Amino acid sequence: MNLTGRVALITGASQGIGRACALKLAKCGATLALVARNQQKLEGLAQEIGSQARAFPADIADESQIKSAFKSAVASFGKIDILVNNAGITRDQLVMRMKREDWDAVLSTNLTSAYLCTQQAIGSMLKQRWGRIINITSVFGQMGQAGQANYASSKAGLIGFTMAMAREVGSRNITSNAVAPGFIETAMTSGLSDDFKQNALKLIPLGRVGTPDEVANCVAFLASEEAGYITGHVLNVNGGMLMG
Repeated sequence: MNLTGRVALITGASQGIGRACALKLAKCGATLALVARNQQKLEGLAQEIGSQARAFPADIADESQIKSAFKSAVASFGKIDILVNNAGITRDQLVMRMKREDWDAVLSTNLTSAYLCTQQAIGSMLKQRWGRIINITSVFGQMGQAGQANYASSKAGLIGFTMAMAREVGSRNITSNAVAPGFIETAMTSGLSDDFKQNALKLIPLGRVGTPDEVANCVAFLASEEAGYITGHVLNVNGGMLMG
């Protein structure tokens, strides 16, 4: 999977799945525009990757910051070939107790940001008649999860957005796909209770949690020429937690 000459922008790149994606795409030869709120972690990652990566700190829940980051990235690299909409947050609570601001925060960060980021990147892709839009959704956007109505809704919406974009831009040789991780060992999941983790493991036929690298490998494939005839697809990376 040779991505030499391609420019990839990844949101939520400072840690977890986003960080793993950045390292993998860089290993495949891509130039990286790294976007996240944590400037220190972001710049550390850019230094780790080397001259083919630059940090563009931004809160992707803020439209003006998104526009500024993308403008700076295009000014630096000339284009965006690959967009990985990865940034996401959780604000878990039962619906009857969920605060409106927690609903809005999750939908804004997880779903609205993908629309805004895609809107900023699509011009470059249309101009060159080549592009890859890859949205990181979740198994819980497919099967739901008690206490995560906001998160599950945002991730389900991302799947619909993925398919709509596939139909909108397919004629311009731009693909739009989603990767749906299951239970992955990240900072986001490390705070879950032991009981929750043990119950989750019982639902996974492979009997273990996944790693960020296993998700990143799938993202690299979808970003490559080898995946040129795949669009509107949701690639499940969940150890068998959800089938069919």
